[in-house]
Amino acid sequence: MTKAKQKKQTVLRNIEYYDFQKILDKLYEESKQDKIFKNLVNLITSPQNIRLAYRNIKNNKGSKTAGTDKKTISDLEKWQPEKLIEYVQKRLKCYVPQPVRRVEIPKGNGKTRPLGIPTIMDRLIQQCILQVLEPICEAKFFKRSNGFRPNRSAEHAISQAYKFMQGQHLHFVVDIDIKGFFDNVNHGKLLKQMWTLGIRDKKLLKIISVMLKAEVAGIGFPERGTPQGGIISPLLSNIVLNELDWWIVSQWESVPTRVPYKCRILKNGTPDRSNVYAELRKTALKECYIVRYADDFKIFCRKRRDAEAIFLATKMWLKERLGLDISPEKSKIVNLKKNYSEFLGFKMKVVRKGKKTNGQNKYAVRSHMSSKSAERVRKKATEALNNIKHAGSRTLIQSIFRYNSLIIGWHNYYRYATHISKDFSQIAFLVLGKINGGFKCKLKDKAKEPVKTPIYIHYAKSKRIRYLRGIPILPLSYVKHKNPMDKKSIINKYTEAGRAEIHKKLEYVDVNALHYLMLHPVNGSIEYNDNRLSLYSAQRGKCAILHQPMEFDRIHCHHIIPRSQGGSDKYRNLLLVDKDVHALIHATVEDTIQKYLSILQLSAKQLEKVNQLREKAGLQPI
Repeated sequence: MTKAKQKKQTVLRNIEYYDFQKILDKLYEESKQDKIFKNLVNLITSPQNIRLAYRNIKNNKGSKTAGTDKKTISDLEKWQPEKLIEYVQKRLKCYVPQPVRRVEIPKGNGKTRPLGIPTIMDRLIQQCILQVLEPICEAKFFKRSNGFRPNRSAEHAISQAYKFMQGQHLHFVVDIDIKGFFDNVNHGKLLKQMWTLGIRDKKLLKIISVMLKAEVAGIGFPERGTPQGGIISPLLSNIVLNELDWWIVSQWESVPTRVPYKCRILKNGTPDRSNVYAELRKTALKECYIVRYADDFKIFCRKRRDAEAIFLATKMWLKERLGLDISPEKSKIVNLKKNYSEFLGFKMKVVRKGKKTNGQNKYAVRSHMSSKSAERVRKKATEALNNIKHAGSRTLIQSIFRYNSLIIGWHNYYRYATHISKDFSQIAFLVLGKINGGFKCKLKDKAKEPVKTPIYIHYAKSKRIRYLRGIPILPLSYVKHKNPMDKKSIINKYTEAGRAEIHKKLEYVDVNALHYLMLHPVNGSIEYNDNRLSLYSAQRGKCAILHQPMEFDRIHCHHIIPRSQGGSDKYRNLLLVDKDVHALIHATVEDTIQKYLSILQLSAKQLEKVNQLREKAGLQPI
């Protein structure tokens, strides 16, 4: 399972931890029915939502990045749950965001991308708002908007593009690049768009308006734009461009026909509208379809004259409706039979394939990594291998794991290019040719012990895997093409049927027990109480010693290294055990020890585990 899928499933389970799913489902269903929402701040400031927000940002890599107040997630972990909830509720009564930290991130073209990093407390507040707004917006977003949305990815966007190019024979594509999109979003227009979506809680709209105008340290107060780096910014950007999606749809896909056609439902759950489109082609309408990932989008057309008309109309619409300009040097119309079009790090075209059918040529997709992507991978791979080559004994393992993680990430992302094996072979030739000297002779064909990790076993099948001091070094050139698959229409984290599809690969956990733990926190930090939930899921509700399910009121969370001896509330220092087991671990009086031994009737192996925990707690073994 990929990290992206694991993350999506983790977010879904987090919602269930805090018994918030029914509320979000209701928001989604009401939004589908075009209901108006005027009392959202009460939901945003509810204890369940705040606890859920903490959990969702806790494991986010960005949570360790400090804002202008120099604080990170480790500072939030020290708060008691009730105090944190009370503080967030108080802040949102009259919200004033703290200044945003400005960071410049290098881009592939030598330029930089500005990021605005709010303080960790403001990020928590943004997460609280995001969780309530997302189901409302998801009900209104277009199906081929793929970026920064739950259960959607770049794979789905690539799949949709391939479908139009090869399956529907749309060989003219309109490539439009919006100039500085995130820096030029009109705040007033964005708030009006939210109002149109049914978000009409004036207090919430005021909070978002203030959030957008948060001071950027050292620069001042912005009048336009949604700063990249904020948790809520991707959702707001999708709200802005959602209007573009539906405008393009209104030009062709949603135009009603004089005779209503019944559409059969395909295997993936989408209706087959081929009869409708056949009727529309008899008109003078311009056939066009949009595929979007954040601010990167393509419009596929069948005829050049349609593409030219749509190009001009879209340019004018973006300017007049959203106040956005396009980049003339990056925006163009591409004939996919002759030239490549770039999208999300790929370049794609169609080539003639097979014999003519009914006098028509057949075309298939040909795709590669884009030239920029290939050069970026080459540079990073060279740097990572050089780090291995020059690593000392202490840093060698870390350097190899860093390199392997890069390889796995690249292969998983770019494998949807039809000619990806050729692309990586060329990169590997350039990279290995530069760093082989004195390095290749150290690599061995066999390890001292057989590889057990599934991901390494997969690469070992290629017989190209090499080892350095017994550690696998994954081959840069070994990658197989995989056909990209579009999202099943049933998958939706805000419906029961959609969650059932997502949950197929999730292990069963008693959600009622999770709710009990959440509603009955113990004295201690929010980190300690939150890790109890994670441990219950990881241990599948079973005692770490007895390996039997625990009743709600018998679940105890044990510190492996006691806090009095410097132990922390970190996940790795905690175990869930039965109430009587916990008493036995800490017992010092002989009569008490014998009492619990009689009750528990431990096996030799279970007693050994208890003694190990007693020793770590500084107590004599039994």
